[in-house]
Amino acid sequence: MKHLVQNILLLVLAGLLVAGILWARHKAHTQVCQRVDVVIENADSSVFVTQQGVLDELAKLGITMKGKSMNDIDATLVEEKLRRSEYLEKVDCVKGQEGVVTIKVSQLVPVLRVFDGNDSYYVNRDGKRMTATASYHADVPVVQGHFTAAYPATRLMPMVDFVERDSLLHSLVTMYSVADSNNVFVVPGIYGHVVNMGPVTDVATKFAKLKLFYSKVLPEKGWQTYDTISVKWSHQVVATKRQKAVKVELAYDPEDDEQMPDEQTMAVSDEKPTLAIDKKQKPKNN
Repeated sequence: MKHLVQNILLLVLAGLLVAGILWARHKAHTQVCQRVDVVIENADSSVFVTQQGVLDELAKLGITMKGKSMNDIDATLVEEKLRRSEYLEKVDCVKGQEGVVTIKVSQLVPVLRVFDGNDSYYVNRDGKRMTATASYHADVPVVQGHFTAAYPATRLMPMVDFVERDSLLHSLVTMYSVADSNNVFVVPGIYGHVVNMGPVTDVATKFAKLKLFYSKVLPEKGWQTYDTISVKWSHQVVATKRQKAVKVELAYDPEDDEQMPDEQTMAVSDEKPTLAIDKKQKPKNN
């Protein structure tokens, strides 16, 4: 008798479950979208993405949801379309109860501002670009140079992050300039010289040599004596005057060797080094 009652209860529960599923499916087919809520998850004082802006973007894409059957709304498509926006990093679209669709977005978080000729744009840590406009300004490090898919601006991030963590370097560096992957320049805010860091490798070692040069050599030789200071090679700093190059040996022994200098760069020359930057140093942000 006890087993019979249990079996009956199981059958009743199974029936209720099936009925609930059928009812939910029917409601999904007949439920109409009543409202679209937009949530900006990383909204702060520098908001440039608004709720209305997201809705306007959906309208431009030809996506309408309000008044449409919930079953006919493709949440995956909404996410894919919105992720193409240069202003958004993340998008999550959820169809909820009572005909409410919730779209959660994260606006792009810039880590660099790039000046490439007449073009200017921001990039995030994934390398996604966002056109710079007068209506939005982010206080991030500035880079001058031309970048490609093979060599994106984010290749500089190990150097930029190192500078941002060091209070002295953070106050010293105003911008970066990239001639090519083997010649990345740091532009100090004072003293009228630039620093050739070489490729973005062994940045801790290179900045240690630069600090040593600043503390031991420049106070004696004069802060405006050199046009370019290069720390791209191991165990030495090459300081270039307006008319000639002077090699300075340092009592510094980094563990990892870099490429040896080429003879052309090390030779004494009457020519000024060619840089991909204007000697009139730019402020950190324009």
